[in-house]
Amino acid sequence: MDDRQRLLTVINHWIEHNDSHSGEYRRWAQKAEELGLGPAKVEIDEAMGLLSRMNYHLRKAIETIHPATE
Repeated sequence: MDDRQRLLTVINHWIEHNDSHSGEYRRWAQKAEELGLGPAKVEIDEAMGLLSRMNYHLRKAIETIHPATE
């Protein structure tokens, strides 16, 4: 495997890893709200948004490495 393919593999792993945590974050944000910890829920929600943005940019990186037209 060349370095380009290795990089694509690593980035895809990061995206999958982040996605695997999103459900857990959602559950704990809900739990924080149920416990009356609204500010904690807001921060967890903010973190989830940042994670989503991170995955967006990782996908964009993949597009620059391996354009759909190839």
